[in-house]
Amino acid sequence: MKHLDLEKWQVKLKPGWDVNFKKFDKSTQEKIFKKLKQLEQPIQSIGLHSSKYQVEETGQYRIAFENNPKTRPREVHFIGNHKQYEKWYKEQ
Repeated sequence: MKHLDLEKWQVKLKPGWDVNFKKFDKSTQEKIFKKLKQLEQPIQSIGLHSSKYQVEETGQYRIAFENNPKTRPREVHFIGNHKQYEKWYKEQ
């Protein structure tokens, strides 16, 4: 049986991650911060097809981040709603 890796991850916020986030109301921001806290846990997230990014959803909002299994940070590059996410993704 394979040993499960249950160490916490470090969540880092890359410059520009909050472009859309700053415009959200306080309750939405709190909901997203709870999800960011969950990213510290060893969770399985959705990988973007042929991309280096992983995505977590919280309601209609998306959090796009990169995993680095060796150094263990999860670097958050984007947070926004579905339409903002589609636009961001096309620019990548």
